[in-house]
Amino acid sequence: MSDDEAGTPPPTKREIRRSLDAWHITTTLPTADDWAFLAREFILCTLPHRNPGNVPVWSRTNGNLTLGIRPGLNFKTGKSYGYPYGTIPRLLLAWITTEALRTGSRRLELGGRLSDFMMKLGLNPTNGGTGAKRSDAHRLRDQMQRLFRATIGFDYSRANDARSGNTWLDMQIAPEGILWWDEKAPEQAALWGSWIELGDKFYQAITSEPLPLDVRVLKHIKQSPLAIDLYTILNREAYRAHRDGESRFLAWEWLRAQIGNEYGELGEFRRHALLHIKAILVVAPNLFLRQERGRKGQKSGLVISNLSTPSIPPKD
Repeated sequence: MSDDEAGTPPPTKREIRRSLDAWHITTTLPTADDWAFLAREFILCTLPHRNPGNVPVWSRTNGNLTLGIRPGLNFKTGKSYGYPYGTIPRLLLAWITTEALRTGSRRLELGGRLSDFMMKLGLNPTNGGTGAKRSDAHRLRDQMQRLFRATIGFDYSRANDARSGNTWLDMQIAPEGILWWDEKAPEQAALWGSWIELGDKFYQAITSEPLPLDVRVLKHIKQSPLAIDLYTILNREAYRAHRDGESRFLAWEWLRAQIGNEYGELGEFRRHALLHIKAILVVAPNLFLRQERGRKGQKSGLVISNLSTPSIPPKD
């Protein structure tokens, strides 16, 4: 009996395309053009998944590190730009870090370089006018303003046998810049002539310990901020396991604090995470994971085998 006779619908064009993309990713090594980088701190503590709304500050804590964000203010209107959230700011941070490393400069030209990067990820920075609120162009413009005008802080709590203390670093992401955007025809040279200059402290922070990612994997999972966060974490842990020759353990409680406190109870977060991990493993088959159930007071979580390798294997 054929699939049609059994009532199973044939795969859609999108499903076929995703299957072909996954096959290409897993059968070909990434080239230098497929590399992207992300700062360690944005893996240890991630941006909001959803819009936090009208609150004065948003933060997430992972161990002794807290990431805090304050939205920028539009001085012309007197209104907040709002918080960067979701997938696009994560992709923008990857581009910013990658471009800062490539150029060795705090001043980044947004025109062709950013447009090309977004196109690689399957996002079109020129489609639809500002009235098309779900268009890639509108979402990109909105999230660029939210991210570039925000102030981000890293707060480290420290303790030793004698005393405890805090170290903090508050940074403007892009204190200078210009964004050109044709309101009526964004497809006409969108972003050309636009530039940002990263804050010095922010530039130093993102270029000090960046970790490599595969743009092709990001493209495959770009619909979900949780999937992107999980990929960056698992990729980092695979690198550490490979380097040290020892498996790594990630408790579900730790992962939820690190990336998923918007998902309610621990069981709900785990359910969402496992669905996305299944999709990630389709395009990152060199991640060898297993679940470990907690027994006798131990935590349950994920074990990343030392046989795993990250998307961009380290040089020997």
